[in-house]
Amino acid sequence: MQNTSTPRAGKPPRKATNQASAVPKAEKSAQVIEELKPGQSIELLKELHILTREGKLNQDTRRKLKQVYHLYQFIEPLLNEVAANNPAPTLADHGAGKSYLGFILYDLFYNVANQGQKTAGHIYGIETRAELVEKSRALAARLGFARMSFLNLSVQQATTSEELPQTVDIVTALHACDTATDDAIAFGLAKHARHMVLVPCCQAEVASVLKRNKVLAMNKTPLAELWRHPLHTREFGSQITNVLRCLQLEASGYQVTVTELVGWEHSMKNELILASRPAMPKPGKTRAAQERLQQVLQELGLAELSARFAVPAEAVAAAEAT
Repeated sequence: MQNTSTPRAGKPPRKATNQASAVPKAEKSAQVIEELKPGQSIELLKELHILTREGKLNQDTRRKLKQVYHLYQFIEPLLNEVAANNPAPTLADHGAGKSYLGFILYDLFYNVANQGQKTAGHIYGIETRAELVEKSRALAARLGFARMSFLNLSVQQATTSEELPQTVDIVTALHACDTATDDAIAFGLAKHARHMVLVPCCQAEVASVLKRNKVLAMNKTPLAELWRHPLHTREFGSQITNVLRCLQLEASGYQVTVTELVGWEHSMKNELILASRPAMPKPGKTRAAQERLQQVLQELGLAELSARFAVPAEAVAAAEAT
C-alpha cells in the first residue's frame, strides 16, 4: 500500500508557503516601479519627498504624484504644440513654492519624453519666499537641470522684470491662493501667453464684497438669496470668482475649458482652468464675453472689482486683430 505521508513527485515542500508570502512584497515593489516613468529622476523624487529614502511611496506622496502626473498630461501637449513653432518654449510657474510642478515638468518633458533629443526651452519658477528659491536653485544645480531659473519676485515684479523674456509661452499657477491666480492671469495677459493652466485655491476677495453689499443686493434682486447665508457667501464667492476669471480670459481672446484636476476624493480645491489663445481671433465671441463680464459684475453688486477683472486694452486689440 502506498504511504500517503510521502510527498508526491514534484510537489513543493510545505515551507513554500513562506515563499508565497514573499510574492506580495515583490508585487508591491513592482507596483511602485510601475508608478514611475522610465528614466525619471529617482533622486529628484526623493529630494521632493515624494519617494522615501528607500525609494518607496506612501499614501500621501502617491496622491501628490498622481496629481502632478495628471496635470502633466494637460501641459505636455501644450509644450509640444509650442515647441512645434518655437524651438525654445518658455514656461513660468507662479507661486512655485518648492517647485514640485516645475521640477517634475522639466524631468518628464526634457529627460523622459524627449530623452536624447536636442531640445531647448526654459522653465521659470516665481516665488516670494527667498529660502524656497535658494533651495530650488541648489537642487537644480545638483541635478543638472540647466534650463531652470528661480526668481525671488512677486507676480507684479515678475511682469516687468528683465530676468524674464518679454513673452512667455505658458503660464501655470497651481493652488495659488486668493488673488494670486488673478495676478498670474494678469502676468499671462501682459506676456501674451499662448496658454494658461490655473488651479485656483482658497479665495476670499469676492466673498467679502458680497458680504459687505448684502443688504443692498437683497433689496435689488432675489438672486442675492444665493449668498444670503455666510456658508453660501463663501462658497458662492469662490464659484463666481472662477466664473469671472473665465469671462476675463474669454474677453481677452482666449478659449477656456474648465475641468477637474483629480477626483474629489483627493482634493476639494479641484478646479482646473485651461485657457488657450486660438490661431484665428474670434472678435464676436470676445466682445460677447466682455459684455457678459460687465453684466455679471453689475448684477451681483461687484462693480468695485471691475479693475481686478479688467481686460487690458492691448489684450482686446490682440484678440480682435484680423
